[in-house]
Amino acid sequence: MSESAPKSKLNLNLLKRILSYSKPYKTLFGLAVILTLTLSALAIVRPLLINQALNAVGIENPNAEGYKAPAERMHFLNMMGLLLIGILLLEAVLQFTNIYITNLLGQNIVKDLRLQVYKHILKLKNTYFDNTPVGTLVTRSVSDIESLSDVFSQGFIVIAGDILTIVIFVSAMLLKNWAIALVTLSTIPMLLIATTIFKNGVKKTFTEVRNAVASLNAFTNEHITGMRIIQIFNREEAEYDKFKQINEKHKVANIRSIWYYSVFFPVVEILSAISIALFVWFAGLKSNTYNLGLGDITFFIMMINMVFRPIRMLADRLNTLQMGIVASERVFKVLDTQEIIHDQGSVTALKIEGKIEFRDVWFAYKEENYVLKGISFVIEKGRTVAIIGATGAGKSSIINLLSRFYEINKGEILIDDVNIRDYKLAELRKSVGVVLQDVFLFNDSILNNITLHNPEITEADVIRAAREIGIHEFFSELPGGYHYQVKERGATLSAGQRQLVAFVRAYVYNPPVFVLDEATSSIDLETEKLIQKASLELSKNRTSIIIAHRLSTIHHADSIIVMDKGTIKEQGKATELKEKVDGVYRKMLEIS
Repeated sequence: MSESAPKSKLNLNLLKRILSYSKPYKTLFGLAVILTLTLSALAIVRPLLINQALNAVGIENPNAEGYKAPAERMHFLNMMGLLLIGILLLEAVLQFTNIYITNLLGQNIVKDLRLQVYKHILKLKNTYFDNTPVGTLVTRSVSDIESLSDVFSQGFIVIAGDILTIVIFVSAMLLKNWAIALVTLSTIPMLLIATTIFKNGVKKTFTEVRNAVASLNAFTNEHITGMRIIQIFNREEAEYDKFKQINEKHKVANIRSIWYYSVFFPVVEILSAISIALFVWFAGLKSNTYNLGLGDITFFIMMINMVFRPIRMLADRLNTLQMGIVASERVFKVLDTQEIIHDQGSVTALKIEGKIEFRDVWFAYKEENYVLKGISFVIEKGRTVAIIGATGAGKSSIINLLSRFYEINKGEILIDDVNIRDYKLAELRKSVGVVLQDVFLFNDSILNNITLHNPEITEADVIRAAREIGIHEFFSELPGGYHYQVKERGATLSAGQRQLVAFVRAYVYNPPVFVLDEATSSIDLETEKLIQKASLELSKNRTSIIIAHRLSTIHHADSIIVMDKGTIKEQGKATELKEKVDGVYRKMLEIS
């Protein structure tokens, strides 16, 4: 997923949006600005004190203006020394406080923004996740947001301080001797040109680096998750070669960035040395005219170094600011994504009885490539309906729509004669218990995977639910019982065992509607019997929809819906469908 750098004209708008996140921390922001400006103003004090001290030492003629007697001179030097130490200590304290406050401000904003992004991601439709690599979202939520911290700790506040420092230093040099200052600073235009080239070059390479990082994260996440498939089909070398190519792009982008730094900083040092050489040449040429003292010479040399340093740092900090703006644009693209499930319902779903109705439902995952075409059926409360059909018929899409994981394109879905969009989303999903074909388990205990850390569900509730659906013994035989750690994605359990966990997870919430995407083709007979028993228990006294992959598993269903290519071909009781000579269900029975 490659993205270009934001255009310059957008930078101001993005910066304003970033700054809006500092509103809850106005005090910290104000302190950071005051401290930065204070440090910039204090920076000129040390050169001025050294100038005064060395000028006083350098005057040996008792008749010269500013001459001080040895005792008076010593006292003056002591005072200057103490003042310098005091200024250095004050600068150190202010610098420490400023660094702490700006970083504290940045981290607070990062925390708030990351929470906002994650909360927004939780509301996104499954369509968005279908089209966006997980690694890319991880990059946006972690490293891209972290880059915004530097906008405050090293970005615009410090940049403002650097600009003020440069203005103060140049003004002091001009006031001291405008002719020498102009000659000395004649290299500044070349420095500004070099700075501009550096900033633009590094900005481009940074965009390349961020694209490479996102690609690395997406590739690594996907392939580690699918490592079993890679190893099964002996694709290790081929995937390694792909990774090498992506990693090479990341290396090249970083090296290109390093190249700009390695050229820019020596250029700055050379220009600084030329400025000092120009000062020495011009001051020597005009020595009789300007009568510069030791303090004046030292002052100008110090000023040259101190002017070039913030200009050099300014380029780096402008680049840091640009990095933050590029990262912010990517983060804001996620926040501005409108592919969210709108939760505007006001009807409570806590007393749902379970009547389900699909009215002429049309649905497409992409544009108008419909996978459901005019689906209509009614399931009365407490009844069990099995939905069968070939792969791709649209069976699983019905599950996704009932819980509003996706939004329908046309038609209506009603529960208890109320459109599901009118229900509060959280309550709707709590009322529909789902056991998916691909069960996802977190790297945690079985107990926590069942309760999902819901404090209202106790371990006793879980054990009672497992007993009721007949799978308590299975959990008890595991090492640690319900506290057995299942590892990431439930890797230490079989597919059937993961489904058993999902059954208890659905049952313990006691939903009035139960949906089962049954997948028993890869499950041993003993586990299948447990699943069938659990399915029967879950179906009792509640409306149930079973996506059937084996006809032998739906004998208890009150009615059957036969689907093909997004449409309903037949529906009715099993006995009725068997009687249809040319019926789809009958043909399926004959070949099963």
